[in-house]
Amino acid sequence: MEPPSFHPCDEAVISTNDDASNCKRSAVKLGYWKDDYIAHFVRNPDRKAPEINRGYYARVKGIEMCIEKFFKVSGVRANVSQEENVRNKTGDKCQIVNLGCGFDTLYWRLREAGHMVTNFVELDFPNVTSRKCYQIKRNKVLLEKIHVEDGEVRLSPTDLHSTNYHIVGVDLRNIEEVALKLQQSEIDYSVPTIFLAECVLVYIEPQNCHNLLKWFAANFKTAAFVNYEQVNMNDRFGEVMLTNLRQRGCSLAGVDSCVSLDAQISRFLQCNWHGARAWDMVQIYHSIPASERARTERIEMLDEAELLVQLFQHYCISIAWIGDLFQDIEIT
Repeated sequence: MEPPSFHPCDEAVISTNDDASNCKRSAVKLGYWKDDYIAHFVRNPDRKAPEINRGYYARVKGIEMCIEKFFKVSGVRANVSQEENVRNKTGDKCQIVNLGCGFDTLYWRLREAGHMVTNFVELDFPNVTSRKCYQIKRNKVLLEKIHVEDGEVRLSPTDLHSTNYHIVGVDLRNIEEVALKLQQSEIDYSVPTIFLAECVLVYIEPQNCHNLLKWFAANFKTAAFVNYEQVNMNDRFGEVMLTNLRQRGCSLAGVDSCVSLDAQISRFLQCNWHGARAWDMVQIYHSIPASERARTERIEMLDEAELLVQLFQHYCISIAWIGDLFQDIEIT
């Protein structure tokens, strides 16, 4: 099969990384959550509307809650040094594969929290990974976190490989290239693996997306997939969101899987994942501890409380699983 060629709308999709990173930096700067690393990728963010800041807080917090539950099931301990984790090849095994990673700082935040995974692999367009590699290479704070005693950090213009952290430039529509890049990143298909995707699958043509999800399901023995994405896109508010994105050049090729929570679940079941669940962000937000919600709600007053509810109703988190390990996980 001939690999997909670069599509004109890919540039618009790539630019969404800058938008998302800017929004996260805006919220972090105001104190919605702690992230000492995002400032190395986004220097001077534009201040965003309170609804956007709180929406991104719910997004980041929701994904963190998923990961924490997966870690608990996988037996990944906190407060483990990187050197100890590398030596301990018989326990605490868990991999994270971050699809369309952009400038996400999850690896560094997990390191700071003392969570060590066996392997952490980030994939995105080479145009994005080259910028991320450049920032890591020139920043001691970022670089020292991925360096292990007696370990080597190998850098190319688009890829970075260390003992347990890898960034690779790849087109997710090209399965052979994805397989090669994962091999270069020393992925272990027998180890429990968490896939992460934030507004990624919606930009991939349905057949290419199905091929990717089916390939993961066929090759990984035990896996979970955490997907943050649009939902309820067939109502009036969703149509306005679609129009705004299309005006920016984003085609949302996979929007058919974003019409409902059931459609989100069906996407995974049709691709041979063993099970799936989905929640809109209203449910996710209210699953955050009340004291933590109260803290963030004091940061700034909402301009339009109804707008935040509408935004929450049009984004969701879905999880899917392969094998028995992750099948009983509930988020809300």
